[in-house]
Amino acid sequence: MRIGEVAAASGLTTKTIRFYEQAGLLSAPPRTAGGYRDYPGQTVKRLAFIRDAQGAGLTLAEICSVLALRDAGSSPCTHVTALINQHIADIDQRLAELRATRAVLRTLAGRAAATDPADCTDADVCRILTKVSGSLGERPHGTGQAALSSVNHPGAGPGS
Repeated sequence: MRIGEVAAASGLTTKTIRFYEQAGLLSAPPRTAGGYRDYPGQTVKRLAFIRDAQGAGLTLAEICSVLALRDAGSSPCTHVTALINQHIADIDQRLAELRATRAVLRTLAGRAAATDPADCTDADVCRILTKVSGSLGERPHGTGQAALSSVNHPGAGPGS
């Protein structure tokens, strides 16, 4: 199959297929006498797997590791299970951080509703965001002031 046929059958662009080839997700196909790529029929199935794995949240590097196991003749099920469990743990951690950030934002929203702009002084940048001794409490790593400021000012998180 030529690359255009593979693209049409897989729903991907030829550029994406070439990228996957360059990234090692697809083996370089043999070439026709005219120099065109001549993909085997199972390429479309492999591309569908790559898309499904991406949809499940796996990175291209992780997908490549799964494909390498399969290409070596091994079953990747144990490896895939470990990847899935790690992604679930990562999502659980991120959800906890998001819940903590939401709590901070709700506190700030309450403070904003009770703040009269006329009471702000030139010495205050913004009284709504200024931490009042312990009123916002401690937040897990990755949330809170640094995370909030990086929303409005990319690069303003920890280490900036």
